[in-house]
Amino acid sequence: EVHLVESGGGLVQAGGSLRLSCVASGFKFDDYSIGWFRQAPGKAREAVSCFLSHDGTTYYAESVKGRFTISADNAKNTLYLQMDSLTPEDTAVYYCAAEPGLALTTAPEVVDYWGKGTQVTVSS
Repeated sequence: EVHLVESGGGLVQAGGSLRLSCVASGFKFDDYSIGWFRQAPGKAREAVSCFLSHDGTTYYAESVKGRFTISADNAKNTLYLQMDSLTPEDTAVYYCAAEPGLALTTAPEVVDYWGKGTQVTVSS
């Protein structure tokens, strides 16, 4: 059974940094598309950064390029999202996600597995 547990969210001032972690169990990273999505109040859930462990293919939303970095520790089955230069527009619940298969998945409507989310709040 697939489980995803996020941690690392919190309150930070604009310009600050946070690192999110997602401990995964029940599957191997190499067999899945894994990533981070977020949902702000009143907005649709959107892909932030997604990753294919088997070939290194990486996606970043335009709004986070150059500020966020996704990484994975396959030995620990842990996915990370380093978030730098945070702005109030980054405030959202951040979700870890996993979708079986070898194609990069950035559409939230097709993702099968979700964590419960971790709140990130950036104050101005």
